[in-house]
Order: sequence, then structure tokens, then C-alpha cells
Amino acid sequence: MVRKAGSLQTRLFLVFFLSLAILPLIYDSRSLYILCTQIFIFAIFAMSYDLLLGYTGIVSFGHGMFFGIGAYSVAIFMKNFGATTGNFLFGILVAVVIAAIISYAIGMLSLRLKSHFYAMLTLAVSQLLFVVAEKWRSLTAGGDGFTFSVPDFIRDRFSFYYVCLLAMIVLFFVLRHFVQSPLGKVLKAIGQNEQRAEALGYQIINYKVIVSVVAGVIAAISGGLYAGMLRFVNTTVFSIEITLDALLMTMIGGIGTLFGSILGSGVVEIAHDGLTSLAKVHPIFERWIIFMGLLYIVVVLIFPSGITGSFNNWLEQRKKVRMQQKEIQMEEAGKKAG
Repeated sequence: MVRKAGSLQTRLFLVFFLSLAILPLIYDSRSLYILCTQIFIFAIFAMSYDLLLGYTGIVSFGHGMFFGIGAYSVAIFMKNFGATTGNFLFGILVAVVIAAIISYAIGMLSLRLKSHFYAMLTLAVSQLLFVVAEKWRSLTAGGDGFTFSVPDFIRDRFSFYYVCLLAMIVLFFVLRHFVQSPLGKVLKAIGQNEQRAEALGYQIINYKVIVSVVAGVIAAISGGLYAGMLRFVNTTVFSIEITLDALLMTMIGGIGTLFGSILGSGVVEIAHDGLTSLAKVHPIFERWIIFMGLLYIVVVLIFPSGITGSFNNWLEQRKKVRMQQKEIQMEEAGKKAG
């Protein structure tokens, strides 16, 4: 039964991703390419945050710093060394290395203690990087930011759509395999009951640091793709709003589901795009963040498990009802036979 459920889920995922692959061939729109590309990028970022919060129960208020590291690494390499595919990939590689080092250092310093120490330390480091980016104007141009050229495959919105879609699909299945592995099961155990997992003999700190590094690396990749999409970067990539976006996407889609992060990213980015366009109708829609806050409240109150979690709960309820009906039918059949 478990294997059948798993294979069914995989088929549904493949159908969903195949639909996204066919979409540009059916509907040719530059605005659609940009919106979907942004959804794919933030889905990767939200999945990285879900590894921490959804599976291990680690709260981070500064996860956006890894996103910013990825964005600035790619932007600086593109600006200073030329808009080539090699420099783009090397920029992402540098971002991955820096993110891994910083996340490892923060993890070793704070994850031995309670989770809120990690949350506060990530926030502090994130704000430190924000200040550095603001002050080091010769490198980052401060809050004004800078534009840069990108390789041809990024400049073409159609091809970059597929690059980001492929990155999201590959990372989704890699992370899905990661959380379903024995290591991932230990992470789930830590998230559910850290004391019990420690009592079973697991070195909790090692597992927490591993997931912290993996989450930081994935977030850096998404930041690099985001910079390539915008062809512009400034200090907003280090802002706490980036982290809050990931939290909102994770909550709406469903904590601890990975696929929910993709759905949550789609809901948030489509809502953001729609509310921004409505600003032409009435000025109140310029304060789109208010409506996003209301959406978050509605989701928490009505769908506390998120979209994916609520759907899974509904499926479980249906299974229970079917099992009860079968048991009743078997009892009735036994009485008739008796």
C-alpha cells in the first residue's frame, strides 16, 4: 500500500511538471514566462526553508541571507568578469561554497542550544550582511544596486523558463530523496521529539548542522537564479521580507511537504502579481502586503496544515471511511451467513 501510494504521488508530480513544461508551447506570453520563472525560483527557496522548519523544526529569521549571497555572487561575477555561461555557473558555485561555510559556522555556534538561538543568530548575521552590502558601495553599489549583462540563455525568457523549471524539478526530487532517506527520517524524528531522538543515541547537533548546510546551499542557488532573472541586484535581497516570503509560502503550501512549497510559491507570487496590477484600479492595492497578511491569517485559521496537508488529511479521512464501510459490510455478510 505504501509503495502504491508513493508511485501514485510520483506519477501525479510528473504530470504536474509535464504540464508546466508544455505550458509555454500552448500559451506564448513574455509576462507568463517571467511570472512562472519567479514562481520556480521562489519554490526552490521555499523548499530550502521547509527543510529547516517543516522537517527539523528549526526556525530561521535570516534564511534570506543565503538567497542574497547567491544573488550578489552571480551579479558580481557577471559585472566584473563578463556575461558568459561559465561565469554564471562559477558565481553560483562560489555562492554555494560561501553559503555552506556560513551555515556550517552558524549551525555549530547555535544549534547546540535551543532553536530560537539559531533564529536570532541567523537574523543578526543577515542584518550584518545587509549593512556590509549597504556600506561596501565600491563592490555592491549600496541600496542603489547595479545592473549587469547575462548570457544569451538567460536573456531569452523562453529558454530561462526551462532552465528554472528544470532546476526546480531536479532539486525537488533530490530533496525528496533526501528527506525519505534514513538521514531524513532522523530529521523528522528530531522535529517531532528532539529529546526522544537524542535518547535513542543520535548526535542531534550533527544532523541539524547537515540540514542547515543543505538548506543554505539550496537557498543560494535560488538567489543566483533570481539575480539572473532580474539582471539587477541591490540590498533588498538581504531583507527579512525575503525570509518572511519563504515562511508564508511554506505555511500556505503545507509545512513538511516540499511539494507544498511549490504550490505556496505559486499562490503567493500570483496573488502578488494580481494585487500589484489592481493598484491601477484603486490605490489601496498598492499596500498589497496587507492582503498577503490577511491571506496568511485565513490559511492559518481555516487550513492550518496548508494546501497539501489539508489534501492529505482529506485523503486519509476518505481511506478511514472506506475501511469502516468495508468492516461494516463484512460484519453484515457474516451475520447473514450465520
